[in-house]
Amino acid sequence: MITFLVSIALLIIGYFTYGKYVEKTFGVNTDRQTPAYTHGDGVDYLPMGEKKNALIQLLNIAGVGPIFGPILGALYGPVAFLWIVFGCIFAGAVHDYLTGMISIRNRGAHLPELAGKFLGKVMKHVVNAFAILLLVLVGTVFVTAPADLLHNMTSSWLSLPIIIGAIFVYYMLATMLPIDKIIGRFYPIFGALLLISAIGVGASLVITGAPVPELTLTNMHPDNAPIFPLLFLTISCGALSGFHATQTPIISRTTQTEKQGRRIFYGMMIAEGIIAMIWAAAAMSVFNGSAGLNEVLANGGPAGVVSEVSIAMLGAVGGTLAVLGVIVLPITSGDTAFRSARMIIADYIKVSQKKIASRIWIALPLFVISFVLTRIDFTLLWRYFSWANQSTAVIALWVGAMYLFLARKNYWIAAIPAAFMTMATFTYILNAPIGFGLSMNVSYIGAAVITIIIVSSFFIAARRGLKQNIPLEEELKPTA
Repeated sequence: MITFLVSIALLIIGYFTYGKYVEKTFGVNTDRQTPAYTHGDGVDYLPMGEKKNALIQLLNIAGVGPIFGPILGALYGPVAFLWIVFGCIFAGAVHDYLTGMISIRNRGAHLPELAGKFLGKVMKHVVNAFAILLLVLVGTVFVTAPADLLHNMTSSWLSLPIIIGAIFVYYMLATMLPIDKIIGRFYPIFGALLLISAIGVGASLVITGAPVPELTLTNMHPDNAPIFPLLFLTISCGALSGFHATQTPIISRTTQTEKQGRRIFYGMMIAEGIIAMIWAAAAMSVFNGSAGLNEVLANGGPAGVVSEVSIAMLGAVGGTLAVLGVIVLPITSGDTAFRSARMIIADYIKVSQKKIASRIWIALPLFVISFVLTRIDFTLLWRYFSWANQSTAVIALWVGAMYLFLARKNYWIAAIPAAFMTMATFTYILNAPIGFGLSMNVSYIGAAVITIIIVSSFFIAARRGLKQNIPLEEELKPTA
């Protein structure tokens, strides 16, 4: 329990210390107008209050990732706490803050456009395809996960296809209507359910003195799966997630002033880290170790763990509310995943989104593809999602590092986690059955060589960028 409480405290302290340092390093300009005012279209670009933006950002980024990921990561034991804490403070929150703020400085641009500007034109096309793939996978995962939970809650009297269909209908509306019509109105309600579930489970852990294990570096995974790289891809949301890079531009287009960035982007990642800590601790303590947790996962998957933990900790009524809070998370990320995909495609082919007809013909094919993907096994989808997710995070971190390098500021705050995760993602894809299936030792060597090449290429490109004097932001008139 001490490890758990210290970890929560470190996350909070990280926001007020390292978060402030990152903000100072970036250098906010309170006199600079944000895209919400300079590009207002009443659909995607419109100013909303700081509290509403922070809550929407949290719900956007906190899908089932900070719950399902930490539950699966709990199989490794308390070593998972280290990745959640330090990954969140020094990688995930930095990633979210830089992505959001650089987007604000560039008229709310999405990651593909930012990658094209700071990493080269070829990267724009690569990242565009990668981001859309990730978002469709996210949207699909975040249809099946809440559908399974609702199916279990209703004792199967409500058929799974009907639940999936209802979620798709909601996603279509949230994707195509102006952001303040559905997302801006319903998210406060959803946020209340999220807070009830997280605070309820966390408080119950402390009050009941749950046997949360103390820190040890021992690998407790029943199958002895290697901590590196698997833990760093299993726990993504809650520590570091490339999906967030697709979501922050949504809020960069509704942020009123740059000063709000630390609370909205860095702060909400810290909040997600706390949610991840709570569910990782609960998964470690309720089932008598990794073996017991593994058995529950084998029978009911992460959704089964969520249901059992919620009822065990909070009783029938409280547990039901907690499960509803968990259901809210993927739904409030799935809708913005499709919305973000629509916006990225629209930006790429330069189609205005003021007319609803333009939104419809871009969005509908995405839903058709996603519906087909719901027929695929969730576990397989999650593996592809994990790799695509962390690979996107790597790209976003390198974009942040390049921006800071060109600004002649401390780029190491992004470059170090970028290099670390470059090594992790390439080790995974070289070794994994869904990748090249090489031995782990060969994968380590191959990933190390690739990482050295990428890091060297970064510095070569960065020095070239200084000579070319690449503009870091759009020139805008300051507020009166």
